[in-house]
Amino acid sequence: MQVYKVPTDTEQHVRNQIADLLMGQMDSIGMKDAYRFLQRAINLSLDSDSTAHIFVAETDEQIVGAAFLNIGISLEKGGYYVWLNDLYVNQQYRNRGIAKKLLLKIIYWAEHNDIKGIELETGVNNAATKALYNSLGFYDVISKRYGFRF
Repeated sequence: MQVYKVPTDTEQHVRNQIADLLMGQMDSIGMKDAYRFLQRAINLSLDSDSTAHIFVAETDEQIVGAAFLNIGISLEKGGYYVWLNDLYVNQQYRNRGIAKKLLLKIIYWAEHNDIKGIELETGVNNAATKALYNSLGFYDVISKRYGFRF
């Protein structure tokens, strides 16, 4: 298995593989018509001036896991931080350590790119995911997240 940050010059067929994979996550949250949104977000994140990044796990030339993140600036941290928007592994490949390998790659990359921290959100009842994050040193932050959509 290979885990890597997707380069900006990635070919369209690889971008489509990432979108195909992430449709599994979109389907699970009821966004069955999200494919064009995924393609647009992937293309925007791979622009050379984007602050978004995609990491993937690939086995046998098939992308089986992906993480999508954005770089922000934090007053509290006094510098850059990562907001981990999405982490998803194909259901057939779960419980093989793929999510952990993706997170370890992101942590390593962040440490070597002057990132001061990583933040994310997960469901309060998602015990397996919370256990994974806690095992890597993530800690609970109590807050209420709000959103607004145009």
